[in-house]
Amino acid sequence: MLNDLELMQLHVEAEFTHDANGCLVSTNEPTPARAPRFFLGCTSLGFVRRYRHDVSPARRHALEAAIRRLDTPASDVGPLDPTPFEKILAEDAPIEHTSVGLAYRFPQASQSASDARVLRDPADAALLHPLLAPWAPDIQSSAPLVALIVDGQAVAVCGSVRIAPRAHEAGVETAAPFRGRGYGRAVVAAWAAAVRALGVEPVYSTIWQNTASRALARATGLEPVGCDMHIR
Repeated sequence: MLNDLELMQLHVEAEFTHDANGCLVSTNEPTPARAPRFFLGCTSLGFVRRYRHDVSPARRHALEAAIRRLDTPASDVGPLDPTPFEKILAEDAPIEHTSVGLAYRFPQASQSASDARVLRDPADAALLHPLLAPWAPDIQSSAPLVALIVDGQAVAVCGSVRIAPRAHEAGVETAAPFRGRGYGRAVVAAWAAAVRALGVEPVYSTIWQNTASRALARATGLEPVGCDMHIR
């Protein structure tokens, strides 16, 4: 089984594309955005850090010194404090955006709900209408895309919104009228099983402020492997 540090490495591989030197290039999405200048993942076994190619050696040295001053936190006690890192990066350019969050591991066995199914071809898009129509393109771009079907229509979906050679990251949505019934939990578990059937690792992450997403992770039996931080 992969340890927490290895899973954090898979998380950053899935989140971003990298150049030949291991520097961040862009977000790993069908319509990519420029990568943050700095990523830090913190686990009980150590840190994973990534820099965009234009972060100078002097700033990298200062950021490394700031990392060494960190205490290794427990996984789910609170977010990382970005302030020391923002101060360093702000010496070159104003901070555009910062996010802090958590990355999770899935249990080894995930049970699929009987009414959850993998959507495989364009004809399946009809199931996503009307409640989850914006997900229709993801049948191809975010495969496997799993939907939970109630009365002939999808009420919750989970798909691979970030795909890397060794890991897929989950994106999930439950239609508003059907929330609070465990449908999100069911599609996330079924998606994880479908991803593992491909021979890659399922990964789940969320920003700290998204309390609903963190609650879904707990309800699905996911365990936090560490905190992360992105600074653009």
